[in-house]
Amino acid sequence: MVRLISILLFLTVAAGSWARPGGTAHKIAYPGGKTYMFRVMLKDKAGTPFSVSRPRDFLSAKAVARRRRQHLGIDSTDLPLNPAYVDAVRSTGVDVVSQSKWNNTLLVRGRNLEVLRSVALLGCVSGIRKVWTSPDSIDSEMPRVRFHTEFNRWDTVAQSRYGVTFDQIDMLGGVSMHDRGFRGRGMTVAVLDGGFMNADRIPCLKEARVAGWRDFVVPRSESVFKEMDHGTKVLSTMAVNVPGVFVGTAPEASYLLLRCEDSRTESLAEEDYWAAAAEYADSVGVDIISSSLGFHAFDTPSDNYRLSQLDGRTAMISRTASMLADKGIVLVCSAGNDGMASWKKINVPADATDIITVGAVTPDRRNASFSSIGPTADGRVKPDVMALGSPTAVITGRGTIIKDVGTSFSTPVVAGLVACLWQALPGLTAKDIIRLVRDSADNRSTPDNIYGYGIPDFRKAYQEGRAETRN
Repeated sequence: MVRLISILLFLTVAAGSWARPGGTAHKIAYPGGKTYMFRVMLKDKAGTPFSVSRPRDFLSAKAVARRRRQHLGIDSTDLPLNPAYVDAVRSTGVDVVSQSKWNNTLLVRGRNLEVLRSVALLGCVSGIRKVWTSPDSIDSEMPRVRFHTEFNRWDTVAQSRYGVTFDQIDMLGGVSMHDRGFRGRGMTVAVLDGGFMNADRIPCLKEARVAGWRDFVVPRSESVFKEMDHGTKVLSTMAVNVPGVFVGTAPEASYLLLRCEDSRTESLAEEDYWAAAAEYADSVGVDIISSSLGFHAFDTPSDNYRLSQLDGRTAMISRTASMLADKGIVLVCSAGNDGMASWKKINVPADATDIITVGAVTPDRRNASFSSIGPTADGRVKPDVMALGSPTAVITGRGTIIKDVGTSFSTPVVAGLVACLWQALPGLTAKDIIRLVRDSADNRSTPDNIYGYGIPDFRKAYQEGRAETRN
């Protein structure tokens, strides 16, 4: 099941549906009737008009500068798909709705299965796979919920300048980082999620440095700010800055809000959406991706993953995630909330290599019982690190502060402090930052597949990184 990695207290996400606060979702027929989507694997990029010697044709100046700063080259995976191949696929009568240059794939949509399958006969195509079938019905679209213009009295009792977020930040040495002036300035974080309800209107988020937003789900939403508030909660843990009430882990960073989760259905196509979002984030030059999405079971049971496939390579989303550090990006990814379920293990892409997979702990630093465990199928330790996720203080789409639970929220707490650490140590590479975070954790000498390397100390990571750069 593709799931947002949280256990929501007021909004329940289930297989292809979600419950509305105060009411029952109304079912409607799927718009447009029965539709299918196929992932099309292209044979190569031969004959492409693009060249690795001209990266500015397909990457922003910021993206190119990030690569050069880390001494990372541009390679064939960075080249856009061959336009002639895309045109050939489109000429069959299917709609091309998404692309992945790193995987050399297209996502196509249509109503006629025979036409869709005929794509496989093209000389430029190496294979196809059906990844989505429209359901007979879905929940009707939810209007924007009303939101509070100010916090309630019980939210505003200041115990410190951090208010209700002190524990989740201080546990990771974040207060010390902020005291040194490292609050994420100059760093850009892409948030990959399912919706950002009212994040454009809630007063405490109006001052957040949102650089842009984009929707990768098919069909596109009228507005990412009308969709579910899971992403709003995630964003709040990093971006809000209301002293004495609620302060995020990186209030001076910039944020790119990318919707790539379809809460109405659970399908392999959401891996294509995620890949497209990650590649877009790379192309515009983000430094960090915070992703609280995970996959292992789908509406079509034959698509479900097996534990033996958690190797960082089998799932398209995991292959994509495993490439990010070599593009100069740190992915901070939630482990999952299946610790008490029959699956128990991490989801994909938490099995990817060279990322930071985050589990959840309680205030007394114990593993949260729901937090998913490792190892990966090829024996790597997962999760990588732990952070407060049972519970985490977040701000909902209604503009209220609540304590919510899930690795969805321990993840962005870490991602924000990664931004602070990289601001402090700008000369390091993505892999350097990942290593420092792991090495700073309190279980680093005996890492295991429940607690990982432990709870990181970003103050210590900064000191170690600073010492390394001096030598």
